[in-house]
Amino acid sequence: MLSDAKEKLEMELDKYLRDVGEATPYYPGMSVLSSELYKKQLKEASELIKKENKADANNFELYLDTIIVNMHTKVKKYKKSIYFDNEKIKDIENQGYTIVFYIDEKKGKYVLLGLVKSKATS
Repeated sequence: MLSDAKEKLEMELDKYLRDVGEATPYYPGMSVLSSELYKKQLKEASELIKKENKADANNFELYLDTIIVNMHTKVKKYKKSIYFDNEKIKDIENQGYTIVFYIDEKKGKYVLLGLVKSKATS
């Protein structure tokens, strides 16, 4: 499971670094970009949670929004990713999921690479 997630995340990072990925602003004008993999995994996670409880799915998405909108102010507090040996890639734990993001210092951007179900909850 960990190696499968790592492989997908590595592919997404490679696409971004080669300027062939479809990373789009999380919200218009933001310095946070969402990769295609992140968007796909967010949709899958939301649908899975929604099957259990629609209110939980809404709360999950709202809390993720809050974290992501404010992540630039707290980037130093997030730990280095377990998927990469790179200080510019960090993990944010949230409700049984891990948001993996890349800090692009040259462009002043944060790229959401993926949303991985945490090992303890899978």
